[in-house]
Amino acid sequence: MAVQRTLSIIKPDAVAKNVVGDIIRRFEENGLSVIAVRLQQLSAAEAGRFYAVHAERPFYGDLCSFMSSGPALAMVLEGQNAIALNRQLMGATNPKEAEAGTIRADHADSIDANAVHGSDSAENAANEIAFFFADLELNSRIA
Repeated sequence: MAVQRTLSIIKPDAVAKNVVGDIIRRFEENGLSVIAVRLQQLSAAEAGRFYAVHAERPFYGDLCSFMSSGPALAMVLEGQNAIALNRQLMGATNPKEAEAGTIRADHADSIDANAVHGSDSAENAANEIAFFFADLELNSRIA
C-alpha cells in the first residue's frame, strides 16, 4: 500500500453538531494523520466551483446551498491507502445504508446532510486539496 493524501470535509451539519473531535479521532485511530486543516464558510460561488463536477445533476443547487450554509472543516489526511480508508470510515453516502459504526451511520441525518466529504480518487484528491490548500500548508507527518 502506498502513502496517499486525500481531502476530507466535515460538512456544516456535523460542525454544527459539535462532532468534529469525534470524526478526527476516528481518522487518527485508524492510521490517518491530519496534515492541514481549515475551518471556513464557503460562499455559494465557492461551493459551486468545488462541486462543479456535479453541475448537471439535479441536486447541485441544493448541495451548493447546504455547503455554504455554515462553516465546514476542510482537512488533508495522509496515510497508507488514505483515499479508500477515508471512504470506508465515512460509510455509504446515504446514512440509512451506511454500515454501523461509520461516521455517516453515527452522525449524518440524511443523504443530503451526510456529515462528511471525501475524495474518491487520487486525481480528485489532488484537485480538491489544491482547491483549499497551498503546497506550503501541507505538513507531512510521515517519517
